[in-house]
Amino acid sequence: MDLSPAVIWILAGLLLMLLEMAVSGVFLLWLGMAAVGTGIVVQLMGAVFWLDVVVFAVLAAGSITLALRLRGPKREAVVNTAGSGVVGREAVALEFHGRSGRVRVGDSDWNARLAEGEDVPALHDQLRVVDVEGTTLVVRR
Repeated sequence: MDLSPAVIWILAGLLLMLLEMAVSGVFLLWLGMAAVGTGIVVQLMGAVFWLDVVVFAVLAAGSITLALRLRGPKREAVVNTAGSGVVGREAVALEFHGRSGRVRVGDSDWNARLAEGEDVPALHDQLRVVDVEGTTLVVRR
């Protein structure tokens, strides 16, 4: 079986796109698209190998640039802010020494501080998160 260079480029591109589904890095997809594009250009224009490589490099650079633009700006991870979904959740008192202690929210343990006017809770008392200050949850009954 004698495959033309255009078919080889297209098959290589399809293979890269299939590999993308297996490894899921969102990088091989764009290279695969560039290889398929190179195959189409080679089929239409009949290029020599060095020109094939140049076409592939240009298409790969363009597709990766497009991918980075489509991804949008990088967002910072938000863990301990009022808007992160911790405020309003139930917490269980693990230990308190004065106004500071530890609580469990879901399956995570957190540093906690009692809100103004709250009495020190006993072990396993139910509390509610009312605010977040840095990495410390503010809780009340």
